[in-house]
Amino acid sequence: MRRVLRTLAAATASACLLLPLGAAQSSATAQSSATAATPSSSAPAPLADPIGMTSGFYTDPHSNPAVWAAANPGDGRAAAIRDNIASRPMARWFGAWSGDIGAAVGSYVGAADAADKLPVLIAYNIPGRDACGGHSGGGAGTPAAYHSWISAFASAIGTRPALVVIEPDSLGDFSCLTQAQIDERNGMIRGALAQFRDRAPNTWTYLDAGNPAWIGASTMAQHLDGAGVREAHGFSLNISNYFGTGENTAYGNAVNGALAASYGYTRPYVVDTSRNGNGSNGEWCNPGGRRIGATSQLGGGGAEMLLWLKTPGESDGDCGVGGGSAAGQFLPEVAYKMIFGY
Repeated sequence: MRRVLRTLAAATASACLLLPLGAAQSSATAQSSATAATPSSSAPAPLADPIGMTSGFYTDPHSNPAVWAAANPGDGRAAAIRDNIASRPMARWFGAWSGDIGAAVGSYVGAADAADKLPVLIAYNIPGRDACGGHSGGGAGTPAAYHSWISAFASAIGTRPALVVIEPDSLGDFSCLTQAQIDERNGMIRGALAQFRDRAPNTWTYLDAGNPAWIGASTMAQHLDGAGVREAHGFSLNISNYFGTGENTAYGNAVNGALAASYGYTRPYVVDTSRNGNGSNGEWCNPGGRRIGATSQLGGGGAEMLLWLKTPGESDGDCGVGGGSAAGQFLPEVAYKMIFGY
């Protein structure tokens, strides 16, 4: 194992080594943001430092755009997709399609660990998934099945460093759930956080807080607290959406203001910038004219990190410019146009 544990001070001093692809923000900015976001009244900060344990974000050589570009070298779009999307660090999503979740997560995190890089993973298998949107419906059949699945997920990471976003959309979908379903969902998410705490001590976990146009900041703060964000490292914004980074940081700061006012703590947050280069036109399901955004980096206008959480070119569902596709399907023409913003 080539990595070595670094202190936070050393991680700050070597910020340039930790910023892949020429990131503009320093880790000092990210660290000061994270520190400011955790007042003394909050739970003690976890000892884990997955950023300091690694030398940058992991680029998945087997992402959908990478696989497509390698399989279609003669396609006129391949070079642009390879150079502008496939070569960038981004998250990998895990769900029922992943098969044996322990094997799938272990293989992915193991490859990142061997490269001394930090993997970003998304757990997306909660029962009643995407209750309001519907395009990505599904998930584990029962809370017990979900508990087994998420326990195997966390165990497969083990002591290796990782970032994990837990169940996108799950806290924004409350309007489509009964109170009993909300209580059950909160219990599952709290259970997931406990699994990562106990089984993956060098993982930072994030609960998803939707986007600026979905749920008001005070209401989202209530949802986050109910789901146990006090026990998470932070929360995520803009997953699979298109809102600009400035809009998201204003919203993230407002959520933190509400958390501080009502519950006495705040949390760092990350923003999905994978498709927000042209901002939002008000549509969430495969709108045309969108563009890739800032690549994964530490810091960014108050955010702890800017990350590519949704893969550019992967469909949101059978809608918009992705008509006839399934959620998660890679669409090379959509990816190609997103590089240039048309």
